[in-house]
Amino acid sequence: MHPTEPPFLRIQFYLTAPYPCSYLDGWEARSQVATPAHLIGPAAYSRLIQAGFRRSGHYTYRPHCNGCKRCVPVRVRVEEFSANRSQRRCQMLNHALVVASQELVFDAEHFDLYRRYQSMRHAGGGMDQDDSDQYSQFLLSSQVKSNLLEFRLDGKLVMVSLIDQVQDGLSAVYTFFEPELSKRGLGTYSVLWLIDYARKLGLPYLYLGYWIKDSRKMAYKSNFRPLEVLRDNEWTVL
Repeated sequence: MHPTEPPFLRIQFYLTAPYPCSYLDGWEARSQVATPAHLIGPAAYSRLIQAGFRRSGHYTYRPHCNGCKRCVPVRVRVEEFSANRSQRRCQMLNHALVVASQELVFDAEHFDLYRRYQSMRHAGGGMDQDDSDQYSQFLLSSQVKSNLLEFRLDGKLVMVSLIDQVQDGLSAVYTFFEPELSKRGLGTYSVLWLIDYARKLGLPYLYLGYWIKDSRKMAYKSNFRPLEVLRDNEWTVL
């Protein structure tokens, strides 16, 4: 590429080797990865997320599996969203949570909660063995506008959400919470909180990553309507 071309035009893409799918037992997955990482700043990432990409640390990717298109990028239309009865109950149950924004720095309290969450919610998935370096590479490495949200109940840390801000919305990158408080619906509450936050910022969308109809872990995302899905390079209402 010519050195005067915009950085986005110099981004290249490659396919990973097949690896076991994290969501569908017995399936293999592949990812399309955008490189080099140092060119993927806020503007480039905004375009990539609109094209269905996500990030994990400095790793920007989207599913590109042979013979499978079950991972569907989704985003919530913020202004049109209206909580249903179950979601309103969740908001009332968790209305006392105090939220604070933090920079992407290592915090031992966050890491302890992350380890408890992984060991009880995703045991055997690999991430339950993450050390502090792996945790930092996953959650604390970013070249875009990112921050951590702390959710506390009576002063105790109960949930942390990593979010990115892109040109047309917020992106919920990852959330982990106190596993012993699963009945509070903390994961649902974090999405509801982010929808309201995006509305206050005047941003039209909340990106929720990938929706997989056949995966129990991911199917909950269809409860946030109106939900747009990206199919054949076009965003349409689910």
